[in-house]
Amino acid sequence: MSTVLRHLGVSLFDSFRDLLPIIAVIAFFQLAVLRQPLPDFVDLLIGTLMVVIGLSLFVYGLKVGLFPIGEAMAYDFARKGSVVWLLLFAFALGFGTTVAEPALIAVAAEAGEIARAGGIIEDSDDAEQGYATGLRYTVALSVGIAIVLGVIRIIKGWPVQYLIIGGYIGVVIMTGFAPPEIIGIAYDSGGVTTSTITVPLVTALGVGLASSIAGRNPMVDGFGLIAFASLTPMIFVMGYGMLV
Repeated sequence: MSTVLRHLGVSLFDSFRDLLPIIAVIAFFQLAVLRQPLPDFVDLLIGTLMVVIGLSLFVYGLKVGLFPIGEAMAYDFARKGSVVWLLLFAFALGFGTTVAEPALIAVAAEAGEIARAGGIIEDSDDAEQGYATGLRYTVALSVGIAIVLGVIRIIKGWPVQYLIIGGYIGVVIMTGFAPPEIIGIAYDSGGVTTSTITVPLVTALGVGLASSIAGRNPMVDGFGLIAFASLTPMIFVMGYGMLV
C-alpha cells in the first residue's frame, strides 16, 4: 500500500510540473497582457486540481495496467506462433479502441451536426446520427487495418518510412478528388484517433511484439504503429465522403 501511495505521490508531482507551464502562460496573459483578474478563481483552482489528480491517475494506470497487459499479450501471441490470431487481435484492438475513443466520438457528433445544418445530409435526427456513426466506424475500420499493416511490418522488418511516404502520397492524391466538405474532417480524424485509449494499447502492442521476435529492435521496430493509425483514417474518411 505504501508503495502505491509513493508512486501516486510521484505521479501527482510530475503531473503538476507538466501542467505548470500551461498555468503560467494563462496567468501571464490574463494578468499582465489583458490586465484582468482571473474569472471564478475558486472554480478555476478546483478545476486545475481535478485535472492534476485525473492526469496523475491516468498516467499511473497506464504504467501498472495498460502497458504491461498490452506487451504481455503481444509476447504471448508471438510465442504461440499463430500469425492469423495475432493479426485478428491487432485488428480487434485497433477497431475496438478507436470506437471507444472519446475525441473521435466528439468530432463525429460535431461533423454530423454541421453536415445536417449545411444541407449535406437530410435534415433529420436519424440522418445526423447515421452520418456520425458511419464516420466513427469508418475511422475504426481504418485504424484496425492500419494496426494489422503495422504488425506485418514488424514481423517482416519492413522500413517504416517508405510505407508512411507512400501513404501520404495517397492522402495527397485523394485530397484532389474528395469533396471539400470532408477533407478537413478527414485530416482531423487522423489526429483525434490517436488519443487517450488507442495510443497506450497500440504502443504497448508494438513494443511487446518487437521485443518478442528475434532480430527485431524494440526502439527501431516497436514504434510506428501510431503513425499508421493517424494516416489511414484520412484516406478512409475521404473515401467515405466520396461515397456518402
